[in-house]
Amino acid sequence: MSMLKNLPFEWLVGLRYTRAGKRSGRNSFISFISLISMAGIGLGVAALIVVLSVMNGFQKEVTDRMLSVLAHVEVFDNSGSMPDWRAEAAQAFKNPAVKGAAPFVETQGMLLRDDALRPAIVRGVLPEEEPNVSDVAGQTRMGSFKALQPGTFNIVLGIELARALRVNLGEKVTLMLAQGQVTPAGVLPRMRSFTVSGIFQAGHNEFDAGLAFINIEDGQRLLRLDGPSGLRLRLADMNQAPQVAAELKKTMPGDLWLRDWSKLNANWFAAVQTEKRMMFIILTLIIAVAAFNLVSTLVMTVTDKQADIAILRTLGASPRSIMKIFMIQGALVGILGTILGVGGGVLVAMNIDVIVPFIEHLLGVQFLSKDIYFISTVPSDLRWPDVTKIGVLAVILAFLATLYPSWWAARVKPAEALRYE
Repeated sequence: MSMLKNLPFEWLVGLRYTRAGKRSGRNSFISFISLISMAGIGLGVAALIVVLSVMNGFQKEVTDRMLSVLAHVEVFDNSGSMPDWRAEAAQAFKNPAVKGAAPFVETQGMLLRDDALRPAIVRGVLPEEEPNVSDVAGQTRMGSFKALQPGTFNIVLGIELARALRVNLGEKVTLMLAQGQVTPAGVLPRMRSFTVSGIFQAGHNEFDAGLAFINIEDGQRLLRLDGPSGLRLRLADMNQAPQVAAELKKTMPGDLWLRDWSKLNANWFAAVQTEKRMMFIILTLIIAVAAFNLVSTLVMTVTDKQADIAILRTLGASPRSIMKIFMIQGALVGILGTILGVGGGVLVAMNIDVIVPFIEHLLGVQFLSKDIYFISTVPSDLRWPDVTKIGVLAVILAFLATLYPSWWAARVKPAEALRYE
């Protein structure tokens, strides 16, 4: 209490106006509207935090699943092949950010079995080196990734690709390549029969439905190359891939070109960022509506307190002090609403893995079908910079909402306000 007594009178009056008076029901009604404004700001802030956290969670989940198959950086030789890939890998490892390297060849083709025909990216790898740059070996659900031995012409298919071809372990599929071969009957596509030795599930439909692995030597033989197409690298921090790729371009010898994982999925990441920005703008409108509600609350307060304003003016209060009183009242409502919203939003975002299953059990529904989305829980990735940005935005909107009512209160003329009192 002693601290409150030492506050300037503008603060004391502004704090008093946020509480309901005992003399009339009108004061109680205005205080109730202030409470609704506070709740509206809190609800908007909490909704924005939760939605952005869920969207960040989905983005992180999808990115992790993509990078379980994709390399962080790919290095290609402009000559078309990289026979001495171990020397190139040794050069790459001189950069401390590089933690793994593996050679590969890659081509596009068609996989055929009976009357089923599906397009696929076929990647030739070394089974013993591939775990250094991807998690495909650990994602093999049936069969064995190590069965990709040279000369066996075995193949590991994505689970959706195997399902579309209606093929199981030990059965044959035919790979047709775009590169043709000249025969007495004309130019025909190059074809080779492979035995299905494994089926993997990355959890990302693009790869599960369109990616296959073979041994790198079998791939080189099919593509008639004298070495791998290039190197796939894994970094300590995937977010540093563009910078590391630029550094490797300068330090690695030879006529090379490099691309990082963000370039391979630029359209997807651009779409996600656009969606996040749009959701941020749309949900910010909830906070803006609550701020407009705060304007009406302060206008009602100014109308109800005109006699008080006139008395304060006759006692020597300046228009600036009157304006400050109502700005303090509105800003306090905005700050308290923001604090409640941030607390509630953070609490929900950090416990969404408990809240969503509870709601699903209560209502008897399932928000995410694992058969469709490959995930059965709603992911959440709370980022404190987002929380800070949302909180600051809410306080600014609440402060802006106080300007007009406060300015109007400062223009009240004491004589006119007291005429009918």
